Amino acid sequence: MIRTRFAPSPTGVLHIGSVRTALFCWLYARRHGGQFILRIEDTDRERSTQASVDAILDGMAWLGLRPDEGPFYQTQRFDRYREVIEQWLAEGKAYRCYCTREELEQMRAEAMARGGKPRYDGRYRNGGEPRPGVEPVIRFKNPLDGQVVVDDAVRGTVVFDNAELDDLIIARSDGTPTYNFTVVVDDADMGITHVIRGDDHLNNTPRQINMLQALDAGVPRYAHLPMINGSDGTKLSKRHGAINVLDYREMGFLPEALLNYLVRLGWSHGDQEIFSLEEMIALFDLDEVNAAASSFNFEKLKWVNHQHVMAAEPARLAPLLAEQLRRQGLDPNDGPPLEYTVGALKERGQTLQEIAERGHCYYEEFEAYDEKSAHKHLRTEAAEALRALGEALAAVPDWTEQDTEAAVAGVAERLGLKMGKVAQPLRVALVGQAVSPGIGTTLVLVGRARALTRIERALNYIAAMG
Repeated sequence: MIRTRFAPSPTGVLHIGSVRTALFCWLYARRHGGQFILRIEDTDRERSTQASVDAILDGMAWLGLRPDEGPFYQTQRFDRYREVIEQWLAEGKAYRCYCTREELEQMRAEAMARGGKPRYDGRYRNGGEPRPGVEPVIRFKNPLDGQVVVDDAVRGTVVFDNAELDDLIIARSDGTPTYNFTVVVDDADMGITHVIRGDDHLNNTPRQINMLQALDAGVPRYAHLPMINGSDGTKLSKRHGAINVLDYREMGFLPEALLNYLVRLGWSHGDQEIFSLEEMIALFDLDEVNAAASSFNFEKLKWVNHQHVMAAEPARLAPLLAEQLRRQGLDPNDGPPLEYTVGALKERGQTLQEIAERGHCYYEEFEAYDEKSAHKHLRTEAAEALRALGEALAAVPDWTEQDTEAAVAGVAERLGLKMGKVAQPLRVALVGQAVSPGIGTTLVLVGRARALTRIERALNYIAAMG
């Protein structure tokens, strides 16, 4: 059975790059009927926080990337790590190193002076006497010769010479295990078959393979994903969109839209841009992941989100619109039914936040008319039509799109005016500007009471303007 894992460190919030990694791991497991494991790599006790753990779990839950197993926490597995370290010490696969910090800095400086890499020289590799006052670290005895061949699903074959790798510290002087070591023990114990992660981890892979072999464990298939850059080609940062993934929820993005956008950063299926989750699961494979870096484009993300908003049922979007309205200080119950609002406005906003902003005038009184729209449409000659509209709309028995629009058309016909000469002044009176959905839809959104009050307000405005 294929088993993948997403293994974030809880030293910050869940960012776009990490979400894409989690998505690829999740999709690959789902595509092949495998299992997806969530592992929290929290051995960095100084930087790991519960707030970061919560941010990771909340982000994964919002995205719907639910694990089959986990979350596991590395800090709860220290006994297992100590067991492996003791086993390796007994088998001669690891050793205690008593070098001081000053000695290590000196040997690195000497190596660089000779034109080599700054590295440990292995002076305790074959044993050595304990030194009073020096707590030793534990180092893994890396092979001195030969090569590590990584059969990478994205980058192809990558070869590393063991002679270029020094003896890695697997336990610090205080006894805490290090990242590269805990990852190996976890991957072996959890039966991970495919390690899918960012290509910034590629240089860790030969060390980890050597340690897996020291454990007599199987070596997983590796897939190192290309980096995600900003739209300007530089490293992804907050100004590009490298923010907490939950911020996208607050901005009114749909989780399935965000996942759709991220799956296309490095993977493609022909020219198809819009995917449902079911399509992503059915089509995704590592063979089609591109090794080149991708660029994050916020405007393209908004376009993808709009496609999903347009395709979504109003019942799916209504509670999300309610959240946005509350976030913007409005009462979602003080206006038209939310399903009707989102159905009427979803063509006009790329995110739920934008839809809520466009819907303010249906849930609260607007402060002022758009100056240009009022100057053009709320003129003295519009007063007669607005008075007639107030009377006709007050008499409409059923406040529906069809009946209210028919009332507006009736006024235009009776006054001998084109529909636009009647509908546009009414539209500005109702929403404060000359742009809104169809006039019948706009009237239903505003509601009878507000509509009649706003027509009277517009008449007073025209009178005051003289």
